[in-house]
Amino acid sequence: MIFYVETQYFASLVMFKRLKNDSVAKFRDTKYCVSTKIKHMKKIVVLTGAGISAESGLKTFRDSDGLWEGYNIEDVATPEAWHRNPKLVQDFYNERRKNVLDAKPNAAHYALAKLEEKYDVTIITQNIDDLHERGGSAKVVHLHGVITRSQSSKNPALTYPIDGWEIKMGEVCELGSQLRAHVVWFGEAVPMIETAAEICEQADIFILVGSSLAVYPAAGLVNYVPRSVTKYIIDPKIPQLSHRDHFIKIEEKASVGVPELVAQLMTADFND
Repeated sequence: MIFYVETQYFASLVMFKRLKNDSVAKFRDTKYCVSTKIKHMKKIVVLTGAGISAESGLKTFRDSDGLWEGYNIEDVATPEAWHRNPKLVQDFYNERRKNVLDAKPNAAHYALAKLEEKYDVTIITQNIDDLHERGGSAKVVHLHGVITRSQSSKNPALTYPIDGWEIKMGEVCELGSQLRAHVVWFGEAVPMIETAAEICEQADIFILVGSSLAVYPAAGLVNYVPRSVTKYIIDPKIPQLSHRDHFIKIEEKASVGVPELVAQLMTADFND
């Protein structure tokens, strides 16, 4: 009787190990399939400008009269302006941050996030808001910083989350320097431009949304996209483009044109 029980026990143990090994093998196969799928997903790179944020109620960086919210760019968006009148600059960005926090992602932001169901998508944005992230996009490169973070006025690599909408004068970083908005001003280096250029070089599909291509070096990123890549541009006013690059033009505002293009791409059948 004891021998029978022990035999049954060891038989069950062997069966358990076999089932366990089968489960591990299946998990590994599934993991391999998922990683292979991600590896072979086509890469879509999207470069967005002020037009996509404007539809969420955020003013474009530079209005038709050359002013930004009634201010000269030289008075609020340069290192010289900060040295000349830091409180004015701080107050200006505090108000812009309040506007950003009140704004909501629009149909274009949500549509771009949906592309991730089928593609490996990277958003490169010239905008300083966080609407792409709140719209659901996982990989977002901010060329000009993001206003919902602060940075050291001594070392721009030191950035911090902001509790609320306001950075107060007297709030300092670990180096003891005044905190300012994490925004790249005119005359400052664009630290993410090389990363963005490398991403553009790897694109299988390139989409340009709501940008006038007037601000450099960001506007030069289109030159890093391989010439053979399919390129789309969505804007109600298509800017002048290089004759060597063929763009499929969608003359619509972002909230209309982007969902339309995404619907096409989600049903497209690309051959590897």
